[in-house]
Amino acid sequence: MLRKKTNGVARRPQRTSILSAAAEASVDRRTFLRGSGLAIGGLAAIGASGGMVTQASAATAVDGAVKTVKSVCTHCSVGCTVLAEVQNGIWTGQEPGFDSPFNLGAHCAKGASVREHAHGERRLKYPMKKEGGEWKRISWEQAIDEIGDEMLKIRDESGPDSVYWLGSAKHNNEQAYLFRKFAAYWGTNNVDHQARICHSTTVAGVANTWGYGAMTNSYNDIHNSKAIFIIGGNPAEAHPVSLQHVLKAKEQNNAPVIVCDPRFTRTAAHADEYVRFRPGTDVALVWGILWHIFENGWEDKEFIRTRVWGMDQIRTEVAKWNPEEVERVTGTPGSQLKRVARTLANNRPGTVIWCMGGTQHTNGNNNTRAYCILQLALGNMGTSGGGTNIFRGHDNVQGATDLGVLSHTLPGYYGLSKGAWAHWARVWGEDGDWLAGQFNTLTSADGKEKSLQNLTGIPVSRWIDGILEDKDNMDQPDNVRAMVLWGHAPNSQTRMTEMKTAMEKLDMLVVVDPYPTVSAVLHDRTDGVYLLPAATQFETRGSVTASNRSIQWRDEVVAPLFECKPDHTIMGMFAKKFGWSDRFFRNIEMEDEVTPNIESVTREFNAGMWTIGYTGQSPERIKLHMANQHTFDRTTLQAIGGPADGDYYGMPWPCWGTADMKHPGTPNLYDMSKRVSEGGLTFRARFGVERDGDNLLAEGVYSKGSEIQDGYPEFTMQMLMDLGWDGDLTDEERAAIDAVAGPKTNWKTDLSGGIQRVAIKHECAPFGNAKARAVVWTFPDPIPLHREPLYTPRRDLVADYPTYEDRKFYRLPTMYASIQKNDFSKDYPIVLTSGRLVEYEGGGDETRSNPWLAELQQDMFVEINPRDANNLGVRDGSQVWVEGPEGGKVKVMAMVTPRVGEGVAFMPFHFGGHFQGEDQRSKYPDGADPYVLGESTNTAQTYGYDSVTQMQETKCTLCKISAA
Repeated sequence: MLRKKTNGVARRPQRTSILSAAAEASVDRRTFLRGSGLAIGGLAAIGASGGMVTQASAATAVDGAVKTVKSVCTHCSVGCTVLAEVQNGIWTGQEPGFDSPFNLGAHCAKGASVREHAHGERRLKYPMKKEGGEWKRISWEQAIDEIGDEMLKIRDESGPDSVYWLGSAKHNNEQAYLFRKFAAYWGTNNVDHQARICHSTTVAGVANTWGYGAMTNSYNDIHNSKAIFIIGGNPAEAHPVSLQHVLKAKEQNNAPVIVCDPRFTRTAAHADEYVRFRPGTDVALVWGILWHIFENGWEDKEFIRTRVWGMDQIRTEVAKWNPEEVERVTGTPGSQLKRVARTLANNRPGTVIWCMGGTQHTNGNNNTRAYCILQLALGNMGTSGGGTNIFRGHDNVQGATDLGVLSHTLPGYYGLSKGAWAHWARVWGEDGDWLAGQFNTLTSADGKEKSLQNLTGIPVSRWIDGILEDKDNMDQPDNVRAMVLWGHAPNSQTRMTEMKTAMEKLDMLVVVDPYPTVSAVLHDRTDGVYLLPAATQFETRGSVTASNRSIQWRDEVVAPLFECKPDHTIMGMFAKKFGWSDRFFRNIEMEDEVTPNIESVTREFNAGMWTIGYTGQSPERIKLHMANQHTFDRTTLQAIGGPADGDYYGMPWPCWGTADMKHPGTPNLYDMSKRVSEGGLTFRARFGVERDGDNLLAEGVYSKGSEIQDGYPEFTMQMLMDLGWDGDLTDEERAAIDAVAGPKTNWKTDLSGGIQRVAIKHECAPFGNAKARAVVWTFPDPIPLHREPLYTPRRDLVADYPTYEDRKFYRLPTMYASIQKNDFSKDYPIVLTSGRLVEYEGGGDETRSNPWLAELQQDMFVEINPRDANNLGVRDGSQVWVEGPEGGKVKVMAMVTPRVGEGVAFMPFHFGGHFQGEDQRSKYPDGADPYVLGESTNTAQTYGYDSVTQMQETKCTLCKISAA
């Protein structure tokens, strides 16, 4: 048996391991298996146990009884249960959770190998800093002192915004919440995470259409779909376990699967109808489908009349998109789109699924709103089997977004207004004036002082420009001087040649991660870099939110290995260093001087997140669901008997009111066939009650049992008084309401939950009953428009469908027309797009450090159509250069395949460790280099950001390809 003897480094030099040798070059499958089998069976296990193997005895065998610990996979957002087998504190085996209604006993390649993620030998094992060009081991105390002193110096000289706190979709909910709170106490909104570059345009588009910016139904509810429309998503590779739910609908309902993608993916292989279209033309494609729906009267007229505002304006725009124009712009035949439209019309309810293929565009918010409008026109919203099922990429990217690790909002999407800060100051028990005093002010053009507390920070997509841009062009006093990459892979972002320059210009670069990431090697710095070893999510406990809004609980599988520390402990150490630890944790129980109790953190955010209903899921209720997974129906997600009887699994938010109310959670958003108290909902009244004289509230429709049988605005104390329902409040609730704003207190700011409780007692939605809006008058394009990409190959379309004018937002100037006016298409004729592989995830550092996964995909590659390859003189398997119009280039292997159309090339985005043809392996700390390295597609990717959220554009730039 294995026994952990020390928390120190494994004694053997790890770079000389069998797998390390295999990592030096591509090897055949047999060689790799032989090497990795030895390492996994022996050496890796020894590394995980501290380097010693001891003989078993009868006594130790008794002590070493196998314990099963339930956790959740740390890769995509399906939320698969992992059953970890632990013996003597060592994670010895794993099984998928057969009781989980999400994975039903299944795992993908990544999920099946997560044990190695925790026990992997390539992890960071102790704090390090780069000094004189060498990595040196240091203590945690030295690391916190040196980093903290430098940050405080920068703060004094340049203000708190000169330190950028980049958080993570890998934090659990409690850590994500603490991270956003931490940035607030430091005094900056320069805080963000991966959602900015994966689904921020989804959140903006969807939330501004019907109220909340999340997946409306669930993977399981797809069982009830009669048609499945997938656009810009490849769940077969990106979220493999989700596909069992899609295929169940296909098999049991005979539901046609329609896949729209520029590339014939593994998902497209399951399609009844595959629609190939030119990258960057999603709006034109959807309007082309809707043209046939309107032309034939296939829309749901009654649904539109009662629950949708602005569809007439959409009709006017859609009328321009006849089949001929759609084919001219997208390349898709009109006859095919008519067939798609008829299929969707004849098979209702249907669901729409999308991922980053639709979001990562300069007009990504237009794409996501167009998808929503298609569903509104068909009447597919607020119904089982319908909805927009938005598959998220990281295990807790939904939760980290909900908990506010974002530069434009506080937890719960409260925004950054004075009222929002006042609400969270009440939750934190903090002096609002002290909190405001932590932030800098800015003198605006009109000479007025503005607090940066109320202005959006720099988004993660633009942190490079926070360093490189002339500070006179920025809406903050100085440039970013220190960068903290906490659980973030920089190779997942575009413009990596400029990123290298930015990293080298920083005063200090701090990486907090279980793995060193490309942050350790992209730059040529010789000092000022710190690597802090974070524990994995298997070495701590806490809640995590799946894509369908269900919240699950991870138990700690093993104690933190080596010298790694959980993220919340590291935050506690920094808070102590900065001198406000007592304030920061005043309402939170502590397990030691710097480590907060996780359950206590859950209860603190339960106390404040009334907007989206993160208030009813107490730690006890979440754990109860995890312990009784077998009692939940595999399709409805509702418990049938048992201790959680009637609840929906994971209490998908909103779970209204306090935990004592026992709200079951909301399985399908906006479903009026259920009582609000039983998980039903209307569309949110978020946009006022009228617009240009038109009614924005629902017309004569309402959720089951509602005592207000028409549309109504969001609830306030005054509204309760007007209805005569204020008598239902308890004395304690009334006192809490009076302490906020009396009659003006609304359902989002009432810390007692009384307003929500009373509204739901009368079966009304606390947020009102309104129409979805098809036209978002606050956006640059109120009606979604097709706009040509900045780097378009179709110069003939620019005059008809130009991009935006250059503008400034999120503190930075942003270019649009000034780029598009240049014709790059002659020298760079091939459209470059990117996406995922089943073997790897995100930036790939942890998965490429996993021998089980590394063996499966050893080479970075570019997919090229056979016609293009032959014209370029490129052979399958040969090395090629792929160069973007901004000068970045990558050397990769050519994969010649008809999966991509003529004039299109595809690269996965999980690779790093090579840079423009140069291998960077020697720059990693000894023993922490991933087994597989490769070029990052984002070295060749270019400038381009969404007009609302600053989402990066990765799906439709240009490149040229040549033999290497």
